[in-house]
Amino acid sequence: MERASVASSEEQLRAVLARLEECRAALVAGGNRESAQLVSVAILDLRMKLNRIGDAELKALCDEMLPGEGASGRDQKSLAAPRRRPLLRVVK
Repeated sequence: MERASVASSEEQLRAVLARLEECRAALVAGGNRESAQLVSVAILDLRMKLNRIGDAELKALCDEMLPGEGASGRDQKSLAAPRRRPLLRVVK
């Protein structure tokens, strides 16, 4: 019974995710980029829940992707693009 409940809940989340992706596409097509970005945050949150990705894992990925701050050992001077302020920050 519990597995059926979890499966049903995941199906509902997947349906909501599909609808949010449609909404995001409509917002982008309509030129509402800021609103589309907010919907993208909701999409990310749902995908994390569905794939059981925790905040710590997401933060580790973000840290690795930031130039000069990750564990990859890349030299910040070797990067041609200037560092941008991140659009999202994981805060707990």
